[in-house]
Amino acid sequence: MLPNLWKGRRPVSMIRAMTGPAREIPPFVRMEGDPATGYLLLCDHASNHVPAGYELGLPASEMRRHIAYDPGAEAVTLALAGRLHAPAVLSTFSRLLIDANRGGDDPTLVMRLSDGAIVPGNARVDAEERARRIRRFHAPYHAAISAAIDEAMRAGFPPALVSIHSFTPVWRGKQRRWHAGVLWDQDPRLALPLIDGLAADGALVVGDNEPYAGALANDTMYRHATRRGLAHALIEIRQDLIADAAGAVAWAERLEAIFRTLAGIPGLHEIRHYGSLAGPVDPIYPPDSDAA
Repeated sequence: MLPNLWKGRRPVSMIRAMTGPAREIPPFVRMEGDPATGYLLLCDHASNHVPAGYELGLPASEMRRHIAYDPGAEAVTLALAGRLHAPAVLSTFSRLLIDANRGGDDPTLVMRLSDGAIVPGNARVDAEERARRIRRFHAPYHAAISAAIDEAMRAGFPPALVSIHSFTPVWRGKQRRWHAGVLWDQDPRLALPLIDGLAADGALVVGDNEPYAGALANDTMYRHATRRGLAHALIEIRQDLIADAAGAVAWAERLEAIFRTLAGIPGLHEIRHYGSLAGPVDPIYPPDSDAA
């Protein structure tokens, strides 16, 4: 069981506090924490911010939709990280600029059309501009994740990675029945106990690889967890449930209780390679391991 190191404050947007007219901000926010908690929290779609020098050509109403970011995910991540006293890394740029949860070779890395919305500012993005956005935004965010993992490993605490996302309640005119979903690939160590922990609340409808599948080559979990043999799970929370601070705090409290219980699972913090349904994996081993 984890010690209860933090209680209290309502989540405040760290990203929004950094932004302003013509103000340059880094492509990620890193929240310091104690690696001994055994967790590293990630939020790939925390912000709908478009940095100075870019114009996507969409009205503000479109940028408030799920196509631009995951509403509520940042607030849940900050509240949960604070309550667990766990480290966290969050992106600070809109997924429409470049999607932090896609591999560099993914055709959906820079979207020209998203859920019916044409993105004029992406219409003429060529290979050079794509590479520039990777260098300026995508690569630094993932380097920050790698650095946080390396620090935890050096401290002797291989982290279980928890990625927090949110999903729209209605998709293509159909109401989604899940309150939350847990996405995973082949490694069951964290995902299955997390599903069970959520489902223990009989009022919740919990998706197992719903509303999306968890096996995607070179996405964040594949890149930093599957390849490195770290336990992991991606949580999707329905956006209407975390649309305000009270909802975000309630979900952070729910997840805190579950993650404190799961922290002592045997093998959760060992390096184990399970492979991927997405195809062959080129594993990354710690430098001092026999397989390295």
